[in-house]
Amino acid sequence: MRRVARPPRTPRPAEALARLEAARATFGSDAERTKLASLATLERSRLARADQVLRLHDALCFLRAYPDGPRLLDRVERMLRAFERRQDLARHRAALQDSGVAGTPIEYRFFWPTARWLARRWGGRLSIVWKDFEQQDRLLDLLPALTLYGETPALDEIDYPTREWLRRLKGAESDGAFLVRRFAALAIDDVAREKIYDQLDPPLRIAPGPGTPSRTLARHPVRAIAWQRRPLAHERPDLTLALRQPPRSVRAVTPAEGQQLIDLARVSMVTRSRDLDAFSWGDPRDVRLADCSDGLQFAVIGVVPERRLMMEAVYAFLTLKNGVPIGYVLNSALYRSAEIAYNVFETWRGAEAGVVYARALATVRHLFGADSFTIYPYQLGEENDEAIASGAWWFYQKLGFRPRDPGVRRRMNAELSIMRRRPAHRSSAATLRRLAHANLYYHMGRERDDVIGILPLPAIGLAVQRLVAERFGSDRERAEEVLTREAARMLGIRSARSVSAGERLAWRRWSPVVHLLGDLARWSAAERRALVEIVRAKGGRRESEFALRFDRHRRLRAAIRTLAWAEDRANP
Repeated sequence: MRRVARPPRTPRPAEALARLEAARATFGSDAERTKLASLATLERSRLARADQVLRLHDALCFLRAYPDGPRLLDRVERMLRAFERRQDLARHRAALQDSGVAGTPIEYRFFWPTARWLARRWGGRLSIVWKDFEQQDRLLDLLPALTLYGETPALDEIDYPTREWLRRLKGAESDGAFLVRRFAALAIDDVAREKIYDQLDPPLRIAPGPGTPSRTLARHPVRAIAWQRRPLAHERPDLTLALRQPPRSVRAVTPAEGQQLIDLARVSMVTRSRDLDAFSWGDPRDVRLADCSDGLQFAVIGVVPERRLMMEAVYAFLTLKNGVPIGYVLNSALYRSAEIAYNVFETWRGAEAGVVYARALATVRHLFGADSFTIYPYQLGEENDEAIASGAWWFYQKLGFRPRDPGVRRRMNAELSIMRRRPAHRSSAATLRRLAHANLYYHMGRERDDVIGILPLPAIGLAVQRLVAERFGSDRERAEEVLTREAARMLGIRSARSVSAGERLAWRRWSPVVHLLGDLARWSAAERRALVEIVRAKGGRRESEFALRFDRHRRLRAAIRTLAWAEDRANP
């Protein structure tokens, strides 16, 4: 009897998903065929569980950043564009809340600048999550300040719940948009507005809709895709060599493209229930794209002058792979040193974390001249369970970062001794928390004490407070006026006609510090002129220019260092 060959069995959706996940980080013709076959099944299938829908989504996002070739990219792009219309997504929409997947809602306690941005862009879809709103009584007390005087007789005498008052006050608007917009209209200082709103801490919900934030289609256009033809680079980079390799190019973008990149960064945070001030206060005039080849770019985003720190220059990097946001870096630079906070979004962890980190540090070195790098305890695991679970402390230690704290050094050496005897040993969570108690440092050259994390720069604020309190007491407004005028005279400034608003702001903020630098009459005319340009750069278009100019001014560096240590010793 002749046997009839059976057609190959179409894999079930769960099997296809498992094959896709197993193959997504491997590359070559066989791996690409497996991915394409799995995607063909998954595109026309329904997945049974919410976690499976999310896993498919994240596999597609991974492949969009690391595509094998044009055929795979086309299939991935098509599936991502249609993802919010999938029937299995609609079925599990509630379970996928806060996933950042297109077509699902997001609930979070956004800080003021992000809440205002959301109300401007998607106000009709922004609502208050009343069941989680603990400060309703406080909002009720604030309502007279948020409404017209003619409305206050009712507010004073009628005992409606807060939610009912918002329903009556908002008209056709959503309650979330109404609340945020009324705060934006308050005739108070921006800093006070932000403090009051953040203390109120209202939880907000973004309902899904056309164009609302999602990570499904979040990307920046690129001129060419870098195809992934070889295995991912899992090796540990040699930082000594990597830091000497600058980005392939650094391009200043137009303010319009800068705003697009800032918005992309903010979407990347919102869809992951995060908030980052440096993105929220990003300055579209101070955005650059650093191209590190192989499809890896950093969108280097500076902060508007009003929100810059007194001393360090702060930038946030959005990490892009083929235009897809895969993580971010927060960088504070001064004294040829930098504090680095590094994060890879969960979908791409385990891909090329070490290589990307090395390129981020090389970009910081190129833009800010840093040769020493600091990692603060939170990044290492202090009050950060995610960092403990990932073993972040050893990731940095193996790259060459070392603790200066004697107790942490002893714990590190004890763990290394155990590892030499038992190579399979892994540090316990308790040990990792003890190790994460102090900063880690990496120095390209000799160890220095005048670096971020060691030099007590916050003590500069104590010195300014002492000066202002002794001379002016409570009259801080007069203090700013007088100290600004005196500092201008000390440095020979006769006119500020050609100075921008940001530069004038920086001058007002830095004037008390100028008084604390010692006898400026002993400085050369060139040193005084350079100081003026440094202060202007703090409020100029590109804050990185401030850090570079500051680091070139030996006398200013020495004066600030001496002042910081003296004030720190006087205030133990």
